[in-house]
Amino acid sequence: MQKVFKRALTVALTLGVLAGCASEEDTNQMAPLPVVENTIASTQVWSQTIGDGVEGYFSRLSPAIGYGKIFAADRNGLVKALDPENGKVIWQQDLQGDVTAKLSGGITLSYGKLFIGTENADVIALDEETGEEIWRTKVEGEVLAKPLVDNGMVVVNTSRGVLQALDAETGEAKWQLSSEVPTLTLRGDSSPVAISGGIFWGQANGRLAGALMNTGQMLWQQPIGSPKGATEIDRLVDVDASPVIAGERLYALGYNGALVSIELRSGQVAWKRAYSSATDFAIDGSQLYLVTDKDHIVAVDTRSGTELWQNKDLEYRLLSAPAVISGYLVLGDSEGYLHWLDPYTGEFVAQQATDGSGFAIPPIALDDGYLVVTRDGKINKMQMP
Repeated sequence: MQKVFKRALTVALTLGVLAGCASEEDTNQMAPLPVVENTIASTQVWSQTIGDGVEGYFSRLSPAIGYGKIFAADRNGLVKALDPENGKVIWQQDLQGDVTAKLSGGITLSYGKLFIGTENADVIALDEETGEEIWRTKVEGEVLAKPLVDNGMVVVNTSRGVLQALDAETGEAKWQLSSEVPTLTLRGDSSPVAISGGIFWGQANGRLAGALMNTGQMLWQQPIGSPKGATEIDRLVDVDASPVIAGERLYALGYNGALVSIELRSGQVAWKRAYSSATDFAIDGSQLYLVTDKDHIVAVDTRSGTELWQNKDLEYRLLSAPAVISGYLVLGDSEGYLHWLDPYTGEFVAQQATDGSGFAIPPIALDDGYLVVTRDGKINKMQMP
């Protein structure tokens, strides 16, 4: 397994490094750390360690909050349930057996269970009260994206282009759909989303697909990007950013593709704008925030697709997906800094240093603060005054 996280691979692909055609002079450089005068501050409530974290591997393994607990895991298979008030361990479970568990897709909470996917092509269900393993099912490919749980089923989008549904109680296979996977793709997959009996997910072939949740019957496929260029690298069109449903629209974003807004009722494209990204995006109110393949941060009006602002000061710093915390936009970078921005202007309002190991995921909002999780497995609960 390549010890490289996806944004680094994206940058390498953009530069043509994998094709051996980039010289040292051609290599784009990480932007220097911006000088920021902090106008907001946070305090640490508690700190906990979750094994070795995800280290330098590609992973979107993110904690989940529910049932009065915080659930977190590391790539090697250590899963912990924490008390949100003080960070103390309620239970822990080690899923590592003869081989490394390679947890990657998850955690999703529903029906009194935790659902986690692995790079070993497993989907695992644990009891939320005890951490006891309830079932484990093999699926068709690595599970790199967070499972969807809906209508009594667990649905995963695998690295082989298979969307597979399992019974949430037993792990029994219910249905599966296969799509074409190009010879060369980015590492990662889109997490599926569902609404009103429909399920939607991005594909490595540059399409957003829709199907019936109950049966897996394909409804439609909408192109987000079309392969262009002379080389396989130029023709990458993965839709790895997870689609987002907001109001009556579905939003999707592709690499070498576009940001697209689709009317849920009609399935028609409301607007389409040229942005390239393989990173999840965030929507807050009428504003959508994305990180481009060059690590430019962009705010877009969800109603019209109009660009509101763009911040290029963190170019090639290998940013996490964006998150909205306490009314601010925040992203982490590969050197372990959190960057806080005014969501209406894109200007920096604070900069926060952590352990230096970098971020695979953005901070996670809580009712009384937020969680910061680093690649080395440190999880801190923070509060803003």
